[in-house]
Amino acid sequence: MFGYVIRRLIAAIPIALGVSMICYLLVYLAPGDPVQTLLPPDADAETVDRLKRLYGLDRPLPVQYIEWLGRVVSGDFGRSIANGRPVIEEIQRSLGNTVLLATLSVLVAFSIAFVLGTIAGRKAGTWLDRVVTGVAVLGVSVPNYWLAIVLIIIFSVELMILPSSGTAGERFDPTSWEHIQYLILPVITLSMIPVGIIARTTRSAISEVMNQDFVVTLRANGLPEWRVLKHAIKNALPPVLAVMGLQFGTLMGGSILVETVFAWPGSGYLLSKAILTRDVPVLQGTILVLAMIFVVTNLAVDLIQSTLDPRIRRG
Repeated sequence: MFGYVIRRLIAAIPIALGVSMICYLLVYLAPGDPVQTLLPPDADAETVDRLKRLYGLDRPLPVQYIEWLGRVVSGDFGRSIANGRPVIEEIQRSLGNTVLLATLSVLVAFSIAFVLGTIAGRKAGTWLDRVVTGVAVLGVSVPNYWLAIVLIIIFSVELMILPSSGTAGERFDPTSWEHIQYLILPVITLSMIPVGIIARTTRSAISEVMNQDFVVTLRANGLPEWRVLKHAIKNALPPVLAVMGLQFGTLMGGSILVETVFAWPGSGYLLSKAILTRDVPVLQGTILVLAMIFVVTNLAVDLIQSTLDPRIRRG
């Protein structure tokens, strides 16, 4: 197991370097000059050049990347062009809200989807299977930003029972309804697509395992059906956990539209503001942190899978 962990960690290093390079360079492919957002339209060339030297934008791009990577390794992501605050503080303030939202959404999605997928896999080919498959397809097909708007119209505008946007304060209190109510609509919106994906994955995994020879043997030995299902679930867990980990990483980096609709002060909302203002340091830092979370999540899922299924380590 230790050797497998070391191999996975070594394999993650070039992935992290590649991700950092892509995160840095992609920002410069967008049109426009970030310095222009800080200056009036009639600013002279000398002022523009001085501001570029201040932010290091006058150097060749490879040199900028190496210097930026060196600062990032030491924990310095630079300062925001828009407000002058350290980027790392902006990311820390918003990342906690995104982690909270993504974690709750994945837990809700996994709880619902695993039950639905297990029922569908156990009753493959029946009307229950078709109903669950239809629900899963519906969950994957509905755009989350459209669902967010619909939920706001129903529960915030028409019924007026839930807030439409924002938070109750900077620190979340899990015992306070005033704080919890702001999470309900965003969590429902974000969990819809993972429910569909995880339910379909669970259904396929359970159905495949239930058709294997060892299940026939267990039944022939007189094991109760609930114990047979227990063994089937254990064997079906590795691919389901892999999909769950991918969905968590996707929600961490892909919640920009939902957070913007609900004005949830997370990393997606921070990204949308940075895009509008061409705040390059915030864009690069936020994208890099979210991408690294995705890499670390995949690594953690691989290690959990190898613990549940030793054949992965031998492979």
